[in-house]
Amino acid sequence: MNWLRSCFCRAALVCIALTACVGLSATKPEAPVYDVRSAVVLSGPNMPAELLSGINDRVNAAINATVRETVLPRVVLTIRVVSIQKGLGFQKDRNVAKISIDAASVEDGSVIAVSAFDVTSIAADPKLADEILAEDVAARIRSVFSLSGRGR
Repeated sequence: MNWLRSCFCRAALVCIALTACVGLSATKPEAPVYDVRSAVVLSGPNMPAELLSGINDRVNAAINATVRETVLPRVVLTIRVVSIQKGLGFQKDRNVAKISIDAASVEDGSVIAVSAFDVTSIAADPKLADEILAEDVAARIRSVFSLSGRGR
């Protein structure tokens, strides 16, 4: 009887281990890709104009540099700078921006994709903080929406 119980426990343990490993080999579905036509950057009051225009210029330059070989759903991006925090950390050189993006269909205006993320940048010179943060935010948007490089 102990032999049967021992074999059963071993078999159950092996089955559980194999079941746990199945998720490691499964391929992730590819993220949807869109044909981004334009972008607009919005924010609340008291947001630095250099940050907003920097994000807008960089993202729109990347959109203009991107060429799509296949027909994809056409969208327009609405980029919202929800909040920024400057001078964080021990050396007061970290800056964080909370970003929210809606991708609206060009055909009917419905929102077909939403993305939200935080971007952290490091700027030793506080005068360059907005410029560096704008580049880091634009780089993240280029990555999320598969846009071409800087284009600037």
